[in-house]
Amino acid sequence: MENLTTAGHDAQRPLDVVVIGEALIDVVTTPNSQEEHPGGSPANVACGLGHLGVATGLLTAIAPDARGTLIEDNLRKAGVALLPGSKSLTRTASATATRGSDGSATYDFDIHWDLPAAMPAQCPRILHTGSIATFLNPGAGTVKALLEQAHKQCVITYDPNIRPSLLGSQAEAKAIFEELVALTNVVKLSDEDAHWLYPGKTLEETGEHILRLGTGLTVITKGAEGALFTSPAATIMSPAAKATVVDTIGAGDSYMAALILCLLTRSTEGFPPAVMEALGHTAAAAAAITVQRAGANPPTLDELNSALETPTSSYHTIK
Repeated sequence: MENLTTAGHDAQRPLDVVVIGEALIDVVTTPNSQEEHPGGSPANVACGLGHLGVATGLLTAIAPDARGTLIEDNLRKAGVALLPGSKSLTRTASATATRGSDGSATYDFDIHWDLPAAMPAQCPRILHTGSIATFLNPGAGTVKALLEQAHKQCVITYDPNIRPSLLGSQAEAKAIFEELVALTNVVKLSDEDAHWLYPGKTLEETGEHILRLGTGLTVITKGAEGALFTSPAATIMSPAAKATVVDTIGAGDSYMAALILCLLTRSTEGFPPAVMEALGHTAAAAAAITVQRAGANPPTLDELNSALETPTSSYHTIK
């Protein structure tokens, strides 16, 4: 496969991607230790893009405290710009992640979400949002307003990253999700998200339903089983890349960052099977790198290109 390239980060050039959403501290507990790492799905996606050489900005809400400084330093190291107004809280949010024997994690959140209603003067090529930021008020209302402002000017990607413990009823969350989908071009969600939002539907039915809400591409990830891609052109199953799992923290966010990179570097005039295959192959490679190391530790562009040189089995068309 031809290597992906980006121009690299340059503070003087316009942002290619703006990510809107929460940044927090992951407190990772195991039977023998407790460690703190910068996290939050949108912040992880932003850092993933930064590591891939994409000019990225994050609009978020943190505090000028020790944990906020840790997050800001992590963004800076990744080459991500913290956008004006993002230091607006009195306490930086946290999520305590308890790691299971299989590498999976469960979360307990301490978060207040509010957001400045400010966007860069120049609209980015892609605007990404998702997770808690799109459901938890008062900030969720601001996120929706920003999407309504931007959806006719740039590509919008969305990952709901459902956290049931922080949401209201399933019906309320589904209504919020569906209102936002209508403003998007690409929606990525996990099979767990899909089953929670639409318990009576198969994944294929859910992918088609989300497409009918107005987005152009739906991607439902299924861990080691791969991902289901649904577009008006076709539905395909894209394979996962083989990996030895240390933990799954940040894997979905690395997948999302790689999807966004592909949208920047490839034609987005529709999503025929061959384009969906390329998207799935690249995103799966990024996720596989992340699960092989602890925490939300996304690949660099060189690491991703190296992984893409390893052939994988091809997708198969469902319909």
